[in-house]
Amino acid sequence: MQSPCKIIDTKQSKAYQIKTMNFSKILSPVAFILAVCFCLSQSARAGGISLYEISTPDVGLASAGYAAAAQDASTLFKNPAGMSRLEGGQLNSSLQVLYGNAQFSGNSKTTTTGGDGDNAVGALPGASLFITYPVTEKLTVGFGTFSYFGLALDYGNNWAGRYYVQNATLLGLTLMPAASFKVNDWLAIGGGLNAMYGYLDTEIAVNNVIGSDGKMKLKDHVWGFGGNAGVMIQPREGTRIGVNYLSQVDLNFNAKPGFNNLGPGLGALLANPPTLDLGVTVPQSVMVGVYQDLNEKWAVMADVGWQNWSKFGEVAVGVNNGSPSGPKDFTTQLHYDDTWHGAAGVQYQYSEAWRFTGGLAYDTSAVSDKNRSVILPMAAAYRFGLGTFWKMTKSVDLGAAYELAWSGNVPVTQGAPADYRGEVSGSYNNLCFSFVSLNLNWRF
Repeated sequence: MQSPCKIIDTKQSKAYQIKTMNFSKILSPVAFILAVCFCLSQSARAGGISLYEISTPDVGLASAGYAAAAQDASTLFKNPAGMSRLEGGQLNSSLQVLYGNAQFSGNSKTTTTGGDGDNAVGALPGASLFITYPVTEKLTVGFGTFSYFGLALDYGNNWAGRYYVQNATLLGLTLMPAASFKVNDWLAIGGGLNAMYGYLDTEIAVNNVIGSDGKMKLKDHVWGFGGNAGVMIQPREGTRIGVNYLSQVDLNFNAKPGFNNLGPGLGALLANPPTLDLGVTVPQSVMVGVYQDLNEKWAVMADVGWQNWSKFGEVAVGVNNGSPSGPKDFTTQLHYDDTWHGAAGVQYQYSEAWRFTGGLAYDTSAVSDKNRSVILPMAAAYRFGLGTFWKMTKSVDLGAAYELAWSGNVPVTQGAPADYRGEVSGSYNNLCFSFVSLNLNWRF
């Protein structure tokens, strides 16, 4: 994507001079917001993160059995209909650490000065809490708080891609009340409200051409709402089929960009930037799962899922510059594709006290090699999970799980040599994410 303000510099007497600058394009609200939303929206999706890993026991299964297992209170999110098969009241509480290896390595095609930056992700903590309670023999209600969307990035201030992003955080925290109704011995239905608190905070360097860089900051927080619905079918004892639908959530951020350390020309032109209405869509998804007991010791499970990331790529934008004609609204396309997910896992009940799990999964990429951005180190991912559970008492289980999500070496090129932000080219070598989860399940 080329910049809305195109600057070409030549070297004369060891001093850089601006040869051309189209100031009217800088002042154009539409051109300005196109550049901003391109930066923000792609940085928000870096790593391809819409997490199955919400610090629940499924980490040890690489999400296999997500929609059909229904073995603890976290089914409230994964398939709320599954709450109907839980015995008594249950509470599931978990802690998780995500460690991402997302280190950029530039090549000779990169035209912007600067280093490769820091590991953009590093360690991030997470937690979740779910509680369910049977009101009647057929009706179960519950509440959960967790996060399944977003990621925080920090490349530092001096990396070669700083004109695309320096650091960015886009996170969604969900509060979900839910209910399940047991229709009969083989069918249950459930649903919940997805109340998501969205938080956006990003910083991008501004190329002053001469002298040190300036900086643009944008920060906002909003609420968005959606729904969660599920069906659980149990045709016979030990066999479960689950279907879950999670609706999209619209996070309509609204903020005025802040600038500092701009050169005299840019500082005057951007002294009163327009307010940006940036519409981010958390994708809708469908998951279909199967759980099957083989005998008293062994069980197998599998899932197939779809996520609507092409909708996320259609960024709704409004520009309110206070003109009598009102705000300008339009949509820009970031060329995302819908993704597909498949997982299979196994569970082994070693003894009354100990249970072990393992699983693998595969997710397609939401972005092609052609459209991949330097701030979007995203590709197809393989997931491998292992878990163990200890029945400490009759009512309390403790669990630990590990999962690796691996994408391998991911090449990327962004921009062009003549662009205002330059060309950044290289790869993310051994791009991967590790998850370590500790959880407690209490039956009361």
